[in-house]
Amino acid sequence: MSDSADFWQALQQLVEQSTIILDRPKGTAHPRYGDLVYPLDYGYLDATIALDGGGIDVWRGSLPSLTVTAIFCTVDLLKRDAEIKLLVGCTETDIEQISQFHNRSDNQKGLLVTKPSSD
Repeated sequence: MSDSADFWQALQQLVEQSTIILDRPKGTAHPRYGDLVYPLDYGYLDATIALDGGGIDVWRGSLPSLTVTAIFCTVDLLKRDAEIKLLVGCTETDIEQISQFHNRSDNQKGLLVTKPSSD
């Protein structure tokens, strides 16, 4: 298995061995920025740890499967942090909405990393 395949398999294993907690449902406003609305369900993997001390962030797409389809690497200049967000069960349309969400301002930028189709 390639290093890339190992990486994606490890992410998939995290998803399969965790409970996804969706604490920000599609259509709800961000708790601090009321004009910022989540285009899809957003949450985290329970019993995991990210750099910010919370669980690993997850965008839950519209596909029924729990397959990790991509990740978003984000940089937030106001919070002065960087994170990854797992995209689970996301269509191309879902991914475009997530991209717009993470690149909505000069203070936050996101970079999409898609899972290669051969992995």
